Amino acid sequence: MRQAVSMVARLGFRLQQLPSVLSRQLSCAQDVLRRTPLYDLHLAHGGKMVEFAGWSLPVQYRDSHVDSHLHTRQHCSLFDVSHMLQTKILGSDRVKLMESIVVGDIAELEPNQGTLSLFTNEAGGILDDLIVTNTSEGYLYVVSNAGCCDKDLALMQNKVREFQNKGSDVGLEVMDNALLALQGTVTSGCPSPCLKKNVAMGYVPYEYSQPGTLLLVEVRRKQQMAMVSKMPFVPRNYYTLK
Repeated sequence: MRQAVSMVARLGFRLQQLPSVLSRQLSCAQDVLRRTPLYDLHLAHGGKMVEFAGWSLPVQYRDSHVDSHLHTRQHCSLFDVSHMLQTKILGSDRVKLMESIVVGDIAELEPNQGTLSLFTNEAGGILDDLIVTNTSEGYLYVVSNAGCCDKDLALMQNKVREFQNKGSDVGLEVMDNALLALQGTVTSGCPSPCLKKNVAMGYVPYEYSQPGTLLLVEVRRKQQMAMVSKMPFVPRNYYTLK
């Protein structure tokens, strides 16, 4: 089990990597894959287990990916994050810290509300994706990718040091299958089964960034129309237990 890593800053920051879950090891002829506590549950639901970052995880269940997607939108689904890097960020400037390294309005998150965001470098380039939750317990709960855990943790630790030294206290609804923006750069795009249209995320000049703005986009050398949309594309339909 990986030991917890903590840092106490002069200004009240504390960044703590949560202890990894106790994992049972799967012995095989070539590799030793770690199992999450939900391993048996995955198998019971027909999970097709594959190797990912040293862990045995499901890539698909009995039904198709589209069926799983629609079930999640219409009902509810669980996602096993036991293998991922889970970090608590505490301190009075925790929001400023996160907003200095991610894309997203962390300050506007309600208690126990989370958002998908991106780690960025100094030039604004994308390093990794993550989920940030503003907990009601007074800290930010960050879940990022297992395959990038060392890089992501180092990034957060370096940013804490920068704050100490200073003395401180991206969406498109795509119409007609268009997936490539002319005024900017698309970073990702895919069909949305429940919206029955294509959606994408990307960068556009600030003057074209307001929701409702129509843009010319290009896909397979044909120009189409896309509209800037506020994310998430699908309104959330869940409740947080108090």
